[in-house]
Amino acid sequence: MAGAIAFLVTLAVVVAPSASAQAKAIGRYKDWRVFTENVGKDLVCFAAVEPSDKAPKGTDHGEVNFYVATWKSGSASNQPSLKVGYSLRKDLVPEAIIGRERFKMYVSGPEAFVPDNKEKALIAALQKGSELRVEAASVKDKRTAYHFSLKGSREAIDKARSLCR
Repeated sequence: MAGAIAFLVTLAVVVAPSASAQAKAIGRYKDWRVFTENVGKDLVCFAAVEPSDKAPKGTDHGEVNFYVATWKSGSASNQPSLKVGYSLRKDLVPEAIIGRERFKMYVSGPEAFVPDNKEKALIAALQKGSELRVEAASVKDKRTAYHFSLKGSREAIDKARSLCR
């Protein structure tokens, strides 16, 4: 799991879709987008979606995205993560909710990940659901919630994975 954290922290730093000049846009699949980016000697392919709604409304959330990333080297495949514009609380972990399924996440600064043994279940839920809700809290104890459309998630996740096979 520590290796996955290192790769995802690197990923989030270099491939935020609206912030990275090096990320190459591949396509749009309804509400999801697919990108590739060279990170060192490796290629990262990822699907990303921005929230359709953020709460509370008057709060500066910074840039918020939900990702599913695959590394060409095989270091990571279909790894879901949340990136926000603030540091997340570690003791009040974020939770990804799709329908009745809930996935507790663990935190590394402004990012949240699901444990390795829950990744496949979350990916399956992302690909068949209609909406993802993520509830989180900042280190300043501000409770937040994000809604992400899952329209196009199956196609985008499949495309990103196929690009890095």
